[in-house]
Amino acid sequence: MDELDAYSRTVSTVAAELTGRVAAVRMGRGSGSAVVFSAGGELLTNAHVVGDAPRGRAEFVDGSEVAVRVAGADPLSDLALLRAEPAAALPEPVRLGDADKLVVGQLVVAVGNPLGLAGSVTAGVVSALGRSLPTRSGRAGRVVEDVIQTDAALNPGNSGGALADARARLVGINTAVAGVGLGLAVPVNATTLRIVDALRAHGRVRRAGAPRSVAGC
Repeated sequence: MDELDAYSRTVSTVAAELTGRVAAVRMGRGSGSAVVFSAGGELLTNAHVVGDAPRGRAEFVDGSEVAVRVAGADPLSDLALLRAEPAAALPEPVRLGDADKLVVGQLVVAVGNPLGLAGSVTAGVVSALGRSLPTRSGRAGRVVEDVIQTDAALNPGNSGGALADARARLVGINTAVAGVGLGLAVPVNATTLRIVDALRAHGRVRRAGAPRSVAGC
């Protein structure tokens, strides 16, 4: 019982810290979740949540809403950076972890904000590391490496939400359901931070032979 109580306390603590920092986003015909990523008014989500929409809206569990525009998107890593208008309307950003330090069996908590399911929280363990996730943009294809596999259930609309460690640090962006009871997350590590820097500076990631990614104006 003590172990179960400790587990519950950990999940509850992570949920309390992160739920208010994960938004439900509507982007054109698409929707999903997004994580407050920086104090500069930025949110991180999946490129497939953004689609071709240049603008959308983000709604938080306290009922507040803010307009967002796409600062940049990279379908080949399935990441997109949103910028709130105004930036000051966002909650404090999440704390960043390092997915490269995860181990199989480690507790993780998936936090999303699907429309109609405000503050969705599930918990599980890292069930595999180093998975590959094929992605495609037009004729260009790429495999996202070091994807995190977890048995924390992902609800519809959780794409773009947070995968956090037991200290409520962001270690992944939930991206896909891999099967019954299995989810995949793009890792938050040094490579991801370089992609975010490129999206922030250029609206896209430059790759030889790859098409331009969607960028807001």
